[in-house]
Amino acid sequence: MLAYDPTWPERALALTDELRSDLGPLVLQVEHIGSTAIPGMAAKPVFDVQITVADLHEAEGAFNRLLVEKGFRRSPYRYDHVPAGVEDDRERWTKRLWTRRGQAGADCNLHVRLLGSPNERLALLFRDWFRAHPEAVPAYGRFKSVLAGVVRSLDVYADVKDPVVDLVVTVAESWAASTGWTPHSGKG
Repeated sequence: MLAYDPTWPERALALTDELRSDLGPLVLQVEHIGSTAIPGMAAKPVFDVQITVADLHEAEGAFNRLLVEKGFRRSPYRYDHVPAGVEDDRERWTKRLWTRRGQAGADCNLHVRLLGSPNERLALLFRDWFRAHPEAVPAYGRFKSVLAGVVRSLDVYADVKDPVVDLVVTVAESWAASTGWTPHSGKG
């Protein structure tokens, strides 16, 4: 875990612009999400990027060869965590994930999600809520740093982090309702 790097936004913009250009017209939105997208947040130096598409199957077929050529590997993970207390069909939380580590280009988790899906919305809400509430950034950053220091397994790390994300999202949902926030609204 590293302290926030003020060059992350510029580096992420270069990455999102490159992906938007390379992946073509199936890409509806490209967003820098996750901890590196939140000013002041300690993070692993891995950019999370969300690409929004209209059809996951079509995008997977169209994107895979190009992404592999760019050093990405397709992940077997095909679903996001459904927040506690949310009664929803797991299929609505489907995604495609590619990762890149130690190759030419920035390390990246590339999340491809459906336009209007709850997981597309949640990733943006999480980011935008923290951007609008910088006073919460140090506590969440400290939690992640401590967790990363004691847990080596990525699966266990996610299992422990998910309920904390669920707590943040509960508060963020109230904020979204009171401010009129919507995905891609630019609020946050």
